[in-house]
Amino acid sequence: MTETYALEVRNITKRFPGVLANDQINLKLKKGEIHALLGENGAGKSTLMNIIYGLYSPDEGEIYIDGRLTKIANPHDAIHKGIGMVHQHFMLVPVFTVAENIILGSEVTRGPSLDLRTARKQIRELSQNYGLEVDPDAIVEDLPVGIQQRVEILKALYRDAKILVLDEPTAVLTPQEADDLFKIMRHLTNRGVSIIFISHKLKEVLAISNDITVMRRGRVVGSTTPAETDENGLASMMVGRDVLLSVDKEPANPGEVVLSVANLHVKDERGVETVRDISFEVRAGEILGIAGVQGNGQTELAEALTGLRAFEKGKIILSENGIPPINPRFLIEHGMAHIPEDRQKHGLVMPFSVADNEVLCTYYVSPFAKGIQRNDRSIVENAQELIKRFDIRTPGPNVPAGNLSGGNQQKVIVAREFSRPVKLLIANQPTRGLDVGSIEYIHNQIIEMRDQGIGVIVISAELDEIMSLADRIAVMFHGEIVGILDPETVTREELGLYMAGSKRM
Repeated sequence: MTETYALEVRNITKRFPGVLANDQINLKLKKGEIHALLGENGAGKSTLMNIIYGLYSPDEGEIYIDGRLTKIANPHDAIHKGIGMVHQHFMLVPVFTVAENIILGSEVTRGPSLDLRTARKQIRELSQNYGLEVDPDAIVEDLPVGIQQRVEILKALYRDAKILVLDEPTAVLTPQEADDLFKIMRHLTNRGVSIIFISHKLKEVLAISNDITVMRRGRVVGSTTPAETDENGLASMMVGRDVLLSVDKEPANPGEVVLSVANLHVKDERGVETVRDISFEVRAGEILGIAGVQGNGQTELAEALTGLRAFEKGKIILSENGIPPINPRFLIEHGMAHIPEDRQKHGLVMPFSVADNEVLCTYYVSPFAKGIQRNDRSIVENAQELIKRFDIRTPGPNVPAGNLSGGNQQKVIVAREFSRPVKLLIANQPTRGLDVGSIEYIHNQIIEMRDQGIGVIVISAELDEIMSLADRIAVMFHGEIVGILDPETVTREELGLYMAGSKRM
């Protein structure tokens, strides 16, 4: 007897000008399973998911839902057919409540009025049934990222989704939040929901998925299961070569102090002090890792160091120059590079071309300008070189940055910041959303910068990344540094105790 699949795509092909994004793709999603979809940035995963969700129409191929040939004209059509999608960047209205976000577009009414009482009751029942506890009256912008993601999942379930696409769902989650999400995913599949799980984190894929499909350059290059493979096998399938999953580095040779922070106090946008009396130094030729559960002041610290947020008290000195508050250009001109936590908010001008984004820090100096006159040829040539060097998957340098996948947007930022003379690099979540090949490359670039005598701060929610890159680890808890540890001697368990505030030096 032929098995009926929750979702089946047959020979899906999608072309864009100059790009064959999907080439005869076949994928089968069983009912009540977690099917992982892997691939490098630009491999075609997002294009395929956007076709399934009705954002794109395929040039060729067919889609079957529960064994029936289906045409999906738009996202509303996909939702009506039981398909829900949780995007990497959440589609929530920050100032709305949880209930208002969930029912938006599918409002419950009583006569001409919005019936929020009934909606709140339905949401409470739905969240309890699926193990997604949330407060319907909470304001979304006040919620942790992990809870915001629950709201996104509830939005899909509220519309009776039986097929759920999760695009990089753990990219912005702490390890604890990721564990909570996996419990939710298993609970969903036990209730009959089928999940497509897109991720670059191979450990997670092996831990949570039932089946795995790997894409490379727009084609399916293989299918497997966690029992049949391991991290190295998946990495090789994704990239087409052996990938070094661990960081290879020599001991650091620290030099002079390039950044000195003394008694720093920083408040968030609500006026709450989130960085409390922090002091540390970073030397040339070393990597200081900053670890901590997200929300313990790392974001505000990074923004203060990079001139994006004023600090209340304290001193920040970059190469003997005191840093004035909120002056990013001063920092750029005195040798600071910055990979921001939020690439779309602080790293890119989304409507600008790749070429223009690559010169955001240097557009006014030679060879990109002479006086007030731009040198468009030099700007494009610079982008072409960086696209090749950093393997940015784009049809060309004049494509808007907003048209690229999240991982390729990150590569545009990394290319810009790594390709100019700097004394200090502040890398906040530098590999978020990147594939294993790109992570390997960026880690090697960070080590190379360190070995060239550049001071580096790496802020990451990935403990493996912090422990493998850092020469010293500063742990933040409730806005304070509670310990500076040696990654050669500290264990993950001990580091976790510092992160939880159970231990301090």
